[in-house]
Formats: sequence, C-alpha cells, structure tokens
Amino acid sequence: MKALKEWAIVVKALENGNQTILLRKGGILETASGFNIESKKFFLFPTYEHQDNASLKSQYYGYLADVRENKPKEGTNQITSFAEVVEEKDVDSMEKIEELSLFHILSDSYVVERMNWMPEKPMKVMFLKVFKINPIEVPVLPDYHGCKSWIELNVNSESGKSVLSDAELQQKLSEFRRIVN
Repeated sequence: MKALKEWAIVVKALENGNQTILLRKGGILETASGFNIESKKFFLFPTYEHQDNASLKSQYYGYLADVRENKPKEGTNQITSFAEVVEEKDVDSMEKIEELSLFHILSDSYVVERMNWMPEKPMKVMFLKVFKINPIEVPVLPDYHGCKSWIELNVNSESGKSVLSDAELQQKLSEFRRIVN
C-alpha cells in the first residue's frame, strides 16, 4: 500500500484531530510535476527531518519535543495511522490559504514560505479522514530516503478507528468547502 511521507509532528496532529488537511507542493524531486495524489488511501509515514518550532504554531511546540523523544529505533519506522482523501483542491489564493489556518498546526510564516516555493504551482490541499491503527514496525529501506512524497510499503491496510466522529468530520468538511469553493 502507498504511504505518504509527512513530518512526524503533522502525523501526530492528524492522529489527535488537531489537523485535518495537508498542504503540499511536492518534494525537491517533484519540482517538474509538483505534488500529485498517487492514492486516495494511504499510510502516514512519519519523517523526522526538517521539523522545527519555527514551522509550528506556538501551542504545538510540545509536539516536536514529543516526537523527538519517541523516535523509532534506528533503521525502523512505526506506522500508526492511515488516511483517506475526502476532498482535494488546488489553491493559489493566499487569502484562502490563510483562512485554512484553523485546519492545521503550521505557522503562518512556514505556510507563506511553502506558497512562495514554486509560485507558479498552486498549493494542493487535501482534506483527510484519519484512522488510528495498531502500530506496525517497518524497516526503513534505502528507497524511502530522499525528498519524495510517496513510497510503497509492503504492508497491508487494516481496519482502524476514525480519529474524528462523523459529525465532527462533517462540520469541519463543510467549513473547508466554504473556504475553498
């Protein structure tokens, strides 16, 4: 099953219901194509590079300390959730991106920096339904390294428990649609 590489702090926020969207333009290896959704259902593969407090809203600084303290043992990673893309939208309006701030834990300055990277390409915004699963330990293979968004895991999806109730998800989705449409 496909896995999307994402900062461990963002995975934690998704799993805690503090974040329901991902904002992506693609990795350095994806500059020609930009970010593409390769699967509507995927594991969240936590990454530990490039994370810092400057990229976060101040109320989430504790997430960074927590993920650093609970990092998997060398050569492995732990998968604890998967996500389904409920809705996606290309957004090139900074005003709309700013309105989406309540759906993520990233600092305004970091989001502006991402918008300004490859300014000719819109920001891909994905509204997700996230499911917690029993932890799966996977070896980190050489193919997983590098600034690419998607990897293939030799792991099957299992059922999980939705992080948000259907009512919570629908309320957030309605607000998301109001902003992006």
